[in-house]
Amino acid sequence: MSHHSAIPGRPDLIRLGLGIVGIGTSGPLIALSAIPVSTLIFWRNLGGAIVTAPFAFRHKEWRNREAMKWAIMAGVLLALHFLGFFFSMRMTSVAAGTAITALQPIFAALFVKIGGGHIPSRAWLGMAISFLGVLLITGVDLHISMRSFFGDLVALACGAFSALYVMVGSKARKSIENTSYTTVCYFVCALTVLPIIVITKTPFFYFPIREWWIVLGLIVGAQILGHSMFNSVLKRVSPAIVSLIVFFEVPVAAILAYFWLGQSTPAGVIPGIVIILIGCSIVVIRTRPADEVID
Repeated sequence: MSHHSAIPGRPDLIRLGLGIVGIGTSGPLIALSAIPVSTLIFWRNLGGAIVTAPFAFRHKEWRNREAMKWAIMAGVLLALHFLGFFFSMRMTSVAAGTAITALQPIFAALFVKIGGGHIPSRAWLGMAISFLGVLLITGVDLHISMRSFFGDLVALACGAFSALYVMVGSKARKSIENTSYTTVCYFVCALTVLPIIVITKTPFFYFPIREWWIVLGLIVGAQILGHSMFNSVLKRVSPAIVSLIVFFEVPVAAILAYFWLGQSTPAGVIPGIVIILIGCSIVVIRTRPADEVID
């Protein structure tokens, strides 16, 4: 793993740039789709696993039990993150939900502290600033509707799962190739939500062709160009740097939501988004998440 403050090389910056665009399409596409959340998560991740599996089989890394353990754990955490994120995209605005989910590095820093790590004072200042932004957004959304307010709370929870997902994923990526990791992670994620589909008797297959085009868009854009690109750099780039780059997802998602959904962000939410991103940036810059936090 490279130094936590090191700037990624040009190839990794290109991958991260593609990842920003890819993952930025996720929120608007989820909001556009009428497929039930658990079913949409299943097909998105199963599709991603199918795409990466042929490349993964070439590496034959399935006997690496330590890495497989982390990859499986990451898949479960990704499913929990997706459940929160998908629901929030349909309950609150894409911009607000994406911004609150971007609190990922705040939770990563808190997990470092829980694990016995040191958090610089300026990082605590960044956390306080970010949570002021959250309070501003949730206050505005509570005024708009209770549904939007609960969507914000769900986004807050999925930010925590996102932090754990990235931290655990960086563990797996130390010793296996990206395609091996993503194949296992995505497949486990799909299997994790499958019991929910079965128990709740959620519609599984018969949807209009428009919905399947959205699923394909999520697989190609958000899953392959988004998550897979971010996962591909975790072997060389610190999770802290990846978390910082992911912030750019927020304006991309907001712009796409405006053009695709006609979803304009309430004026009171915009300052909250800016405050969150400023606070999270301070945390990322001042904190070096220790890998030992999840040993």
